[in-house]
Amino acid sequence: MTTASRPDARRNASPYLYGPEAGAVARVLESGQYGHTTVTEEFERRVADFLGVPDAVAVASGTAALHAALLAAKVGPGDEVIVPSMTFCATVQAVLAVGATPRFVDIEPATLCVTDQLVMEAVGDTTAAVIPVLFGGRAVGLASVREELAEQGIAVVEDAAHAFGSRDGTRRVGTTGVLTCFSFGPIKNLTCGQGGMVIPRTPEEADTIRRLRLLGITQSQSERANTTTYRVDTFGLRYQLSAINASIGLAQLDHFHTTEHTRRHLWRAYQQALAPLDDVTLVDVDADHSVPHLCQARVPHRDRVFAALRARDIGVGIHYPPNHLQPAFATWRRPLPATEQAGAEILSLPFHQHLTETDIDLVVSALAEALKASGGA
Repeated sequence: MTTASRPDARRNASPYLYGPEAGAVARVLESGQYGHTTVTEEFERRVADFLGVPDAVAVASGTAALHAALLAAKVGPGDEVIVPSMTFCATVQAVLAVGATPRFVDIEPATLCVTDQLVMEAVGDTTAAVIPVLFGGRAVGLASVREELAEQGIAVVEDAAHAFGSRDGTRRVGTTGVLTCFSFGPIKNLTCGQGGMVIPRTPEEADTIRRLRLLGITQSQSERANTTTYRVDTFGLRYQLSAINASIGLAQLDHFHTTEHTRRHLWRAYQQALAPLDDVTLVDVDADHSVPHLCQARVPHRDRVFAALRARDIGVGIHYPPNHLQPAFATWRRPLPATEQAGAEILSLPFHQHLTETDIDLVVSALAEALKASGGA
């Protein structure tokens, strides 16, 4: 059997549904109430219960979550936000959306994450926030500097788009007392089809984000139904999560224990299969504590290996081209040697819950052949 005949190996990532999601969506459609309804509110309660936090605020996407969280933290024009260049461009776009300036920082090569030291070295007079990116699902707690940042009035806004369900030690991401932003996009550990969520630090932040996501309108939908007017008392956006999307998330939550187990199992299967390849280094996601979102290897001759694998219908990808090298962000470019080296070496292997161990063996075998042909292992 050739690699090309294995359809799951052709996809870098893919949504995984358990079955009840279709019925959940159908019930919402039958109700005739598609927007932000009690279904969305139930999803918020269920996520808060899952994490063990007082509140969770659902929004339309992970990018919306980052934008709303920065606004709730009162970050704006004249402020600088420390952010790793090694992240999806949405992280940086959220900084620009509030009128702030990104301060790109380097990463720790083994994890592709920022460290406490790298963050503190970048703090300046106008620093208003830090966005640690929980890359691949790995928690980045900034534990040793969190108190110092708070004393300086610097907010920590976690980009946990990859990390729903992961743990920082024994505690779930989202429970460590910082503003945490999740993404529930199509290929995330938990999907709503599209969606996001903010875990606020205070009731005031929760209230601010709820008003922001509804165009600054103060009253809830049920309250507006019983009045002839409504009140807009702040800037806002259309960032609500629909009941259709929330119903998918609710169904996914019921099976999340299986998601955790499966994704850890698949990541460890890759770890074992890649071990004999001396020139390949697996990016460490801390699989004992994380719910892995990506499986990435650092390989020599990456571009040649990438092309060879794509030619064999292997669904490899690149996550991500460094942002400080992007034309849109060139104003804030600075040398980031670890990020630039990683950007030239990282290769995302197919990683999703449709994979089997047979698929993984085929991917790794093809990788070994591509490395040999390119002059690597």
